[in-house]
Amino acid sequence: MTMLLAAESVGSRIAHNLFKLQVPWEEKVVRGVVVYVFLLVVIRVFGRRELGQLTAFDLVVLLTLSNILQNAMIGNDDSLLGGIIGAVVLLTVNFALGYAVFRSRRLERFVEGEPRVLIKDGKVVEGAVAQERLTQTDLMSAIRNHGLERVEDVRLAISEPNGMISVIAKST
Repeated sequence: MTMLLAAESVGSRIAHNLFKLQVPWEEKVVRGVVVYVFLLVVIRVFGRRELGQLTAFDLVVLLTLSNILQNAMIGNDDSLLGGIIGAVVLLTVNFALGYAVFRSRRLERFVEGEPRVLIKDGKVVEGAVAQERLTQTDLMSAIRNHGLERVEDVRLAISEPNGMISVIAKST
């Protein structure tokens, strides 16, 4: 009988720890939305790169940022249910924003940014390159990736909102 009560007590504690929220679910929703919006703004302000273009420094910052913001998002709650609520909020906000961006060109430009001309008719647009925080090495790498050797061979190079650089060669 004592073992049965002990097992029941352990099961009760486990269920309590897994499913009893330590902060109200409404707070979790607000925290999740605020963290999502914060990250969206910060990533938009601090630049855009395609995932394949992330440097080791970018990766360290992303991993550290996720760890720092985890507690801000879930608060003092380490329950399973709390984590699931946080994840569902992030996924829902992301889905909703993706749908809104799909429906609104204006919102798309605001969230994702505009393409930026980096090279026009063989001449580097220095201001645009500086705004994109691209080095000469980055620019030359993009040119070579498109089978060209010199800036003079480029009719147009554009930094796309997704972080890629499109390059169009001059006609020969």
